[in-house]
Amino acid sequence: MVKGDQWTERAFEDYLNIELRMAANTVETYIREVKEFVLWLGNNDYRVSSVEAESISDYIIFRQSVDCSLSARTVSKILSTLKSYFEYIIQVGQRKDNPVRLLDMPRLARHLPEVLSIEEVDLFLQEIDCSTKSGLRDRALFELIYSCGLRVSEAVGLLVSDLYFEEGLIKVTGKGSKERLIPLGERAEYWLKNYLVEARPGFCRPGRITDSLFLNRLGNGLSRKGMWKRFKETAERAGVSGKIHTLRHSFATHLLQGGADLRSVQELLGHSDISTTQIYTHVNNSDLRSAHKEFHPRG
Repeated sequence: MVKGDQWTERAFEDYLNIELRMAANTVETYIREVKEFVLWLGNNDYRVSSVEAESISDYIIFRQSVDCSLSARTVSKILSTLKSYFEYIIQVGQRKDNPVRLLDMPRLARHLPEVLSIEEVDLFLQEIDCSTKSGLRDRALFELIYSCGLRVSEAVGLLVSDLYFEEGLIKVTGKGSKERLIPLGERAEYWLKNYLVEARPGFCRPGRITDSLFLNRLGNGLSRKGMWKRFKETAERAGVSGKIHTLRHSFATHLLQGGADLRSVQELLGHSDISTTQIYTHVNNSDLRSAHKEFHPRG
């Protein structure tokens, strides 16, 4: 608690979950950041109801002094968190303005996403040993992530009931608990059906009922950590460099290279802002520049 102010973690958490419909991991991050900020306010005798933008700048400087490696992206996330927190403070009547809105967000360098070629994706997938139930699960998992452009959190959260084979669709719950339907490719559907019939029953445990699509050896839903580990091991064997998210980047890039329009790719990826999707056009543009340089007489 800060002097004269009410800091109720549960109430703020409800605001993030219900009002803003944030994902569970984002809510956890916001709560952690606000706790740290409120502690700093108390140590410096500030009040949430009256703290000014200049003091919030001092807080950012303090955070940077504690962690010299604090990136512009992390600072931007901290400020976004505090902006949401002060919107909540306004809503509960503790103040009428949001001081974070007076601060400039740091300029972020935009890095081109790492992308695998179609041949590298095939190499990676073919490296998986499908003679075991774990291998069959991994093949279905990574085929699905690449074919549908899923985030890791979306793949973790998939349920068997999210599959609509008759319609050739899969229901995905993305950021902010927003749902979208994505077409299933033939290969993803083939490997999913094989996994469901030949492997998933072997992961299930007697007396334990779960609708999670991808299971671990204990019969629980496969975790992000488990996915990362399986991807890393397979990528090393295949001689391919990347992370699980690289499959999502590759999905978007290969769609655009094949002639898909940007709006369609935006919908498939679940991006709320098309500017986020436009980064993949820069990847294509870099390919075009390379081709021009190599093949054009004035390149």
